[in-house]
Amino acid sequence: MSKRVTVNEAAAMLTAADRVLILIHQFPDGDTIGSGFALCHALQSLGKTARVACHDAIPEKYRYMVSAVPQPAFEPAFICAVDVADSKLLGESLQPYADTVDLCIDHHGSHREFERHLLLDASMGANAMIMLQVIEAMGAKIDQTIADCLYTGIATDTGCFKYSNTTPLTHRMAAQLMEAGAQAEPINRAMFDIKSRARMHLEKLALQAISFYDNDRCAVMCVTTDMIRESGAEENDMEGLSPLTRQIEGVWVGVMLREKTDGDYKVSVRTGAHADAAAICGLLGGGGHPRAAGCTLSGSVEEVIAQLRDAVHRAVPRITEVT
Repeated sequence: MSKRVTVNEAAAMLTAADRVLILIHQFPDGDTIGSGFALCHALQSLGKTARVACHDAIPEKYRYMVSAVPQPAFEPAFICAVDVADSKLLGESLQPYADTVDLCIDHHGSHREFERHLLLDASMGANAMIMLQVIEAMGAKIDQTIADCLYTGIATDTGCFKYSNTTPLTHRMAAQLMEAGAQAEPINRAMFDIKSRARMHLEKLALQAISFYDNDRCAVMCVTTDMIRESGAEENDMEGLSPLTRQIEGVWVGVMLREKTDGDYKVSVRTGAHADAAAICGLLGGGGHPRAAGCTLSGSVEEVIAQLRDAVHRAVPRITEVT
């Protein structure tokens, strides 16, 4: 059982530590990357030795955060995970650290405890919002590097401030980071407007492969390894595909199935007010947020869809009603 800590207690633990290894989750997104590298830079600015570790390569579009923060080699004395809801999300290469995490800072209501100390605030739309509070409590200056990292985390996890997890506090924190130098316009353009030609090709293939179930209230988009190979898409081209199914009028539950090289499927669920994505994925061994969650399933695509639909029917029984 983890010991719950406050923002000030987490900040005190970090400022008392040195040789800090910061772990972020596999298939890294803007929030985990932004939170991790903001914390790393803040610790370095206080004279600490710190670096970030991730099982997967950081996508190219996030490299502006990585390049601004040196990554020295050292033997860690303190391990902090950020935006990691479950130790299995660290990925295979970081599993040796799973039982030695001193502190985890997270915002997932479905968090599965694995750390010694936990700072958890599920009311925050992005982990970067908690990280801003922690860094301020540490006494580190919010410079442009930190501001860019944290703004990226907030913007990406709130869908550029469009998702239901956006609150007045979200906007106030974003404004604070802009005042500290966050480059909001180029960050927003890079995160939400720019798509590679490979991504456009993949998106076309994926949209053509959408299937509808339960009175067209459940839409499932399957992205296969063949599609990825044909389009030439890379890892960073995958981000942003998941919400496409929820843009379809009348859809309550939008799902993206991504075929992995080992034959399993990475499942991303997006919902509106009619359904709870975390409840659906929780029935399948995963978790996340009420409007965005995920899990991993094994089997043929037909078997995976059957498992998924069963979970949807159990979590959202009204989805099969005829109106």
